[in-house]
Amino acid sequence: MSEANILEVGSLRQILPLLADGQFHSGEELGLLLGVSRAAVWKHLQKLEGLGIKLLSIKGRGYCIDGGLDLLDLGKIAAQMQSSLPIKLNLFPQIDSTNSYLMRHANPALQVCLAESQSAGRGRRGRVWVSPFAQNIYCSIGWGFEGGASALEGLSLTVGLVVVRTLQRYGIAGLELKWPNDVLYQDQKLAGVLIEMTGDPAGYCQVVIGVGINIAMGDESAHAITQPWIDLRTIVERQGLPCISRNQLVATLIDELVLVLDGYEQAGFAGYCTEWQSLNAHAGQMVELRNGNNACSGICVGVNEVGALVLETASGREVFHGGEISLRRAHDS
Repeated sequence: MSEANILEVGSLRQILPLLADGQFHSGEELGLLLGVSRAAVWKHLQKLEGLGIKLLSIKGRGYCIDGGLDLLDLGKIAAQMQSSLPIKLNLFPQIDSTNSYLMRHANPALQVCLAESQSAGRGRRGRVWVSPFAQNIYCSIGWGFEGGASALEGLSLTVGLVVVRTLQRYGIAGLELKWPNDVLYQDQKLAGVLIEMTGDPAGYCQVVIGVGINIAMGDESAHAITQPWIDLRTIVERQGLPCISRNQLVATLIDELVLVLDGYEQAGFAGYCTEWQSLNAHAGQMVELRNGNNACSGICVGVNEVGALVLETASGREVFHGGEISLRRAHDS
């Protein structure tokens, strides 16, 4: 998808902030905003359906998005960020993938891409990342590393830890990490990480780090998800915590990412290993590790100083690195 076609929602840039309040707005009011006739308003509003947004229409009252929308706002995000680095923020109502957008840039370092929805969101191993409009966080950040691929060891684990740290700042408890890049709550997936690299594997390389966090996922949007999942809204309600705005959460997430990435080449994963171990969802459990058609079972010991998985197997203690490896609970024998 070319950059000229990334934004496909046109006039919705104007109309969505108005309808986001969850109140009814007349066709006349919307027509004045868009500079079109009342009869033409509905054609613009039909674009909402393509984004999965439920629109109510009542004769004599107008149009309303039931429950409203918590839209992202670059001004609000920038105002709440604490980082002094010159981070460039990009926000799209709709895009193919926030990671793909930054990967298309010759130099994505110090850039952030945010989107309200993704038409081709990607997870690890080519899985589809379900990306309904304004219900979750889809955030990617670009960074440069001088030390090549070796400087990135354990980075996906560390970014998962960053997500936990971010949510803990708002009082969220009970979060765990699943090797190598998932954030869980009570064995249900809350967030994931996707890291992609370009450049010299032995020298200067550029990395795009994507983070997806389920915020307020409707069941109708999640029919394509094949694993247990949960969203932040559900956790907040269960724990009796105040609602967290998406803008506030994004600002904190970017600050926490920048803080870790800025010193990662020096600290490496070794500086985060102990903290990650304390959140290991599968510590001491019998697990099954799959790599293509191969499988290995063992007790999950944890991770080593470069983020590799350590299992106690029938053959003794073995170490497994990333790539095509996925981790699942072993079937009870």
